Amino acid sequence: MFTHIVKKGETLYQISRDYRVPISSILSSNPQINPDMIIIGQRILIPSIPYSPSNPFRILINRQDHTLTLYKDNTVYKTYPIAVGKIASETPIGNYIIINKAPNPGGPFGAMWMSISKEHYGIHGTNNPSSIGKNVSLGCIRMYNKDVVELATIISIGTEVVIR
Repeated sequence: MFTHIVKKGETLYQISRDYRVPISSILSSNPQINPDMIIIGQRILIPSIPYSPSNPFRILINRQDHTLTLYKDNTVYKTYPIAVGKIASETPIGNYIIINKAPNPGGPFGAMWMSISKEHYGIHGTNNPSSIGKNVSLGCIRMYNKDVVELATIISIGTEVVIR
């Protein structure tokens, strides 16, 4: 199970929505939690989200440079060009994890969708390849379809995603 560390302003309700896990499941996995009062720094087990300390991969997204860098064992493995959120809907800064993958989600999401642990945000392909390298999305990270499919085959659910 993955362990979430509570950040300032978070509620149990929002944590459950971010990870797409029912509050009842979180409470069952964390009987010590008072659902009416969680505190900054508190550790909460998130059921159904696998965690592997031996996962060698992590992702660093640089919004300013429009790059997604995949690290393996703290060494650059591959760097991909991306698009990020526009000024009115910026890509959120923070530490997240990949919580699911959906091939061929349809519409503007291209060939692959990978949700991150922030509700409504993910890494996905695009039906508009000319948008890559720009600040044009509603906050998600867009990649060329071939790149997002490749990335999805390399990483696993639970892979860390850092957005700066």
